[in-house]
Amino acid sequence: MEQYMLFLVSLLLLFVSLVSISLFVVFYKHRSHYSGANLPPGKIGYPVIGETMEFLSTGWRGHPEKFIFDRMTKFSTEVFKTSLVGEPAAVFCGAACNKFLFSNENKLVTAWWPSSVNKVFPSSMQTSSQDEAKKMRKLLPGFMKPEALQRYIGVMDTIAQRHFAADWDNHNHILTFPLAKRYTFWLAAKLFVSLDDPKEIRKFEEPFQLLASGIISMPIDFPGTPFHRAIKASNFIRKELLKIIKQRKIDLAEGKASPTQDILSHMLLTCTDDGQYMNELDIADKILGLLVGGHDTASAACTFIVKYLAELPHIYDAVYQEQMEIAKSKAEGELLNWDDVQKMKYSWNVAQEVLRLAPPLQGAFREAMTDFVFNGFSIPKGWKLYWSANSTHKNPSYFPEPEKFDPSRFEGKGPAPYTFVPFGGGPRMCPGKEYARLEILVFMHNLVKRYKWEKILPEENIIVDPMPMPAKGLPVRLFPHNHNHNHIII
Repeated sequence: MEQYMLFLVSLLLLFVSLVSISLFVVFYKHRSHYSGANLPPGKIGYPVIGETMEFLSTGWRGHPEKFIFDRMTKFSTEVFKTSLVGEPAAVFCGAACNKFLFSNENKLVTAWWPSSVNKVFPSSMQTSSQDEAKKMRKLLPGFMKPEALQRYIGVMDTIAQRHFAADWDNHNHILTFPLAKRYTFWLAAKLFVSLDDPKEIRKFEEPFQLLASGIISMPIDFPGTPFHRAIKASNFIRKELLKIIKQRKIDLAEGKASPTQDILSHMLLTCTDDGQYMNELDIADKILGLLVGGHDTASAACTFIVKYLAELPHIYDAVYQEQMEIAKSKAEGELLNWDDVQKMKYSWNVAQEVLRLAPPLQGAFREAMTDFVFNGFSIPKGWKLYWSANSTHKNPSYFPEPEKFDPSRFEGKGPAPYTFVPFGGGPRMCPGKEYARLEILVFMHNLVKRYKWEKILPEENIIVDPMPMPAKGLPVRLFPHNHNHNHIII
């Protein structure tokens, strides 16, 4: 019995020793990442998780800028060190920092995503998200140039009219955020893969919602976690896209589909740099990424436009006046065109002010490709660098009275360079910037010519996870105008 007890005690001591050594190694490795001369000031938080929970929780409470501004005040207004998503990181703040990062793309820094992104968006080609994004940028320009997008405006207007007729008309109140997502996803599905059946489109709604909420989450792949649900949703969407891709190949072969009708046809018929055609799984991966990027950020922008126009009647009135002048110039049933959109100057200033106050893209990561010095601080190779839109958007040095809604900031030359960055900047600037502008303006046109509205929950909280959204989806009460809407129902 005594020997058995000694054995148990020995086992316990061995276990405690192993745990102690493991913790020491974890702490030592964590600290060793931050050893070196002249690193930026800051704090690194706990091993593994670092300051990730504080970083995320300020967003969950609706004030993501708090994490940034608290540390700018305490450590440095331009660059401070931290630890995010398990990585040593430096946060770059302000216009000069934005300029430095954006203009040194592929020289000193390169794009980087947390490991959770690569797991949610696994590439069939065994390449990283960075490599896939570079390939995608080579494929997109022809579709995202303003001259190419001009021919999509009529399609956008038609879908907007169908969307409002189906989901807003004859309703006393609606939930804005889910309907904005439905509108932007319908557009993306139509223009990227020619999917136009509302019932087919609806089956993607929940999976895309799960995907969006799990992309930037703690990468714990356990049933019930947002990360696990995102991986399952990604797999489901990919399988559905493969069915669409296989059918499109048949339709192209039989002449039932056009080689130029959408991005999917373009991908199936275009050779990559090495002279190979992309395989079906690779195309599914790319279309999945496009559908996420093509609807998620714009739906947040559309939602906040509804919020601010409800809160600011004088802004609504000015947008309404501009849009009704355009509407009255159209013949019965005539769709919006490029010239109409170019006249929506005030409406776009309003949309830009919304993007300043509630940027869908809060910021993004880069990775240091080599050791370099910035503003006297050493940045080691491999460190992750995070730029924050809020570090300029809500900074009174760049935007006086930053919490005030003022579309006139965008008149004339507009904000100073590198201060307004809702679409990023440099070579990595969002290739869909012009596409987003069109879908947002077409949404605004169809919205204000139909309704006025008021918020049902005046004090509704905003959460950021990872994009800003009203906590309850922004329920609003609708008051339809009496004039003719020029409906087109197809």
